[in-house]
Amino acid sequence: MVKPNTKDFLRELKSKIRLDFEETTDYSKEYLKFKEESTLIPSRYEKACKNVGRIIKIKLKEKDAIALQEAIETAHLEIEPGEAAGLAIFSLLLGFIVSALICVAIFLFTNNLNNALLIFFLLMFVTLFLFYYLNTLPFRLAQKWRLKAASQMVPAILYIVIYMRHTSNLERAVRFAANNLQPPLALDFKKIFYDVETAKYATIKDALDAYLEKWRKYNPEFIEAMHLIESSLYEPVEERRIAILEKAMQVILDGMYEKMIHFTHEVKSPITNIYMLGIVLPTLGLALLPLASTLLQGAIKWYHVAILFNIILPFFVFYMTSQVLARRPAGYGETELLERNPNYKYYKDNTVYIKAFFFALPFLFIGMLPLLFHYTDLPHILGLERDYNISFLGQPAFDFKQDQETGKSVGPFGFFAVILGLFFTLGIAIFFSTAYKLKTQKLIKTREETKKLEQEFSSAIFQLGNRLADGIPAEMAFGRVANSIRGTATEGFFTIVSTNIQQLGMSLEQAIFNKTRGAINYYPSDLIRTSMQILVEAVKKGLGIAARAMMAISEYVKNIHKVSERLKDLLADIASSMKSNMNFLAPLLAAVVTGLAAMITLILSKLQILIETGELTATHELVGLGTVGAITSMFNVVKMIPPYWLQIIIGIYLIEIVLILTSTLVTIENGEDRLGEKYESSKNLLTAIILYFLAALVATALLGLLAIIAVGSIIV
Repeated sequence: MVKPNTKDFLRELKSKIRLDFEETTDYSKEYLKFKEESTLIPSRYEKACKNVGRIIKIKLKEKDAIALQEAIETAHLEIEPGEAAGLAIFSLLLGFIVSALICVAIFLFTNNLNNALLIFFLLMFVTLFLFYYLNTLPFRLAQKWRLKAASQMVPAILYIVIYMRHTSNLERAVRFAANNLQPPLALDFKKIFYDVETAKYATIKDALDAYLEKWRKYNPEFIEAMHLIESSLYEPVEERRIAILEKAMQVILDGMYEKMIHFTHEVKSPITNIYMLGIVLPTLGLALLPLASTLLQGAIKWYHVAILFNIILPFFVFYMTSQVLARRPAGYGETELLERNPNYKYYKDNTVYIKAFFFALPFLFIGMLPLLFHYTDLPHILGLERDYNISFLGQPAFDFKQDQETGKSVGPFGFFAVILGLFFTLGIAIFFSTAYKLKTQKLIKTREETKKLEQEFSSAIFQLGNRLADGIPAEMAFGRVANSIRGTATEGFFTIVSTNIQQLGMSLEQAIFNKTRGAINYYPSDLIRTSMQILVEAVKKGLGIAARAMMAISEYVKNIHKVSERLKDLLADIASSMKSNMNFLAPLLAAVVTGLAAMITLILSKLQILIETGELTATHELVGLGTVGAITSMFNVVKMIPPYWLQIIIGIYLIEIVLILTSTLVTIENGEDRLGEKYESSKNLLTAIILYFLAALVATALLGLLAIIAVGSIIV
C-alpha cells in the first residue's frame, strides 16, 4: 500500500474544509451566485484575459500596476493587471496583422491601392478602438460598479441608522442593510461578512473599516457617516447616541448635495464643447461636402463621409461624454434593481425587435425606393418605368447619372429621391424607438406608480407611528390609519393588512409578508418592504420603539426627497441644455444642411440638363457667374456626393448622437439606470427625428423652389 504524502493529505484536507465551509456559510454561495448572474460580460473578459495571459503577460510600471489593480478589485474581477494589459496588447498586434493581410489581399485582387488603403485605415481605426476599449475596460467596469454602489449609499446609511436607533448592534445593522439593499452595494456588505467568516478579519468592525478605505478617494462622506455610526456604539447616554446617528444621516446628505453643486459647475463647459465640436461643426462641414467632393474630382465618396460621420465622430462624442461622466460624484441616483420587478420579463423580451422591424419596414421600403427602382426588377414587375421626369423641376425624380470615366451608374441625384430618403432615416428611428418603448413601458409605469406610492407612504407611516405612540397595538393601528387616509394610493396597503389580521387571523408579520396573501405582494416597493420589516422587528421591543422607528423613517424619507428635488434643480440647466440640443437645435441644423445639399445639386443638375437638351450652350453667360461651361466643368455633378446618401448619413449620425447624449443625460441625473436610458431614448429619438423629417422636408422643398427661381434669374 502506498503511503499518502504530506501534499496529498493537505490537498484533501483543504478540499474537505472548503466543502464544509460552503455548506455552513450563508454568504459564500450568494456571493458566487451573484457574481455569476450579474457579471456575465466581465466573466467573458476574465476568461479572455486568462487565456491570453498564458501567452502574453505584460509587466507594467509600478504606478500603472497599482492603479489597474485597484480598478480590478473594485470591479470584482479575478484577473491580474499583467493579464489585462496583455489582452489589450494582443488585440492591437492581432488587429494590425489582420488589417495588413486584408489590405494586401484587396490590392492583389482589385489592383486598387486607394480602396486597399481605405480598408486598412478603417480596420486600423477599429483595431485602435478595440485596444482602447480593452485597455480601459477594468477602469470603466470599476466606474460603473462604483456609480451603482454609490447611488445606494444613502439608503444604506438609512437602514443602518434606523436599525441602530432601537438596537445598538453594528453587526446586525449591517446585516439588515445587506439583506435590504440591492446589488452591488448589497454584495459588498455581504462580502464584509464573507471576509469575517473566512477569518480574513477578526471582527465586523475591522472588515468594515477595511472596506471603507476603498471609498476614501471617491466618497469621504460615506466613510465619515459610517465612523459616526461606529462611535455611537461607545456612547452611554441614549439621547447622545441617537443624536450621533442623526448626524451620520445628515453628513451623507449634505456631502452628496455639496458634491453635486460642484459637479454642475464643472460640466457646463464640457457639455458646451461636446455640442459645438461633436454636433455643430461637423454638421456645418457637411454643407460644404457636395461642392468639395466635385472640386476634388470625386476623391471624396459617400462611403468616406459615412465612415467619418457614422463611425469616427460618434466615437469621438462618446469618448468626450464618457470623460464628463467620469467626473460625476458618487452617492446619488436610481437604486432600482430591474430583476426584482414583476414586469422584468417584458424588458428581457427580445421579440420586440421583430415587432419594431415590421412596424418600421414600410418607412424603410419607401426610403429605399430609388435604389429598388434602379438596381432591381421591381419597376418591371409592377409595370412601371425606372424613372419619371418631373416637369416643373426639369429633372428626373431619381436622376441616376452615368460616369463617363468609369462607366458606372452613380446617384441618385434627384430632388424626389432626397425626399424619399428621409423616410429611411425615419424608419431607423421608429425601429429603435418602438423597440425601446415596448421594452420599458410597463416597467416605467410600475416605477412611476411606486414613486408616487412611496411619497404618500411617508405621511402614512408617520400617522402609524402616532397611533403606536398612543399605545394602540400595531394590529389595530393599521385599520385606524386605513380609515384616515381614504382616497390615497396607500389606503389599499393598510386595508389589506387590517383585513388579513381581523378576518384571517394572521399575525402582523404574516399579514404583511405572507407569500400568498401578504399585502407586500401587491406593492413592490423596497421602501414599504423595508419599513414593514423594521416595524415587525421594532414591535417585538415595544410600541414606543416601533413608534419612534416609524416617525424616523418618515422624517428621513422627507429629507431625502427634499435633497433629491434640490439636486434636480441644480441639474436643470444641464438637462434643459442637452435636451434642447438633442430635440431641437441639432435636428434643425441637420435639416438645413440636407436642404442646402439638395439645392446645390438641383442647380448644377438643371444647368447640365439644359446644356444636354441644347437650351443652353457652354459659352452662355450667366449673370455675374461667367459661362455655363466654366461652372459645369468646375462643379461636375457626377463627381458630387449624391444628396440622397448625404441625407441618410446625416440622419444616422443624428440618431447616434441622440442615443449617446440621452445615455449621458440619464447617467448625469440618475447614475447607472438602464431602464431610464432606454425609456428616454425612445422618447428623444422619436421627437428629434420627426422634427428632422418635417424640417428637412420643408427646407428641401423651399430651397428647391429657390433653386428653380435662381436658375431662371441667372440665365441671360
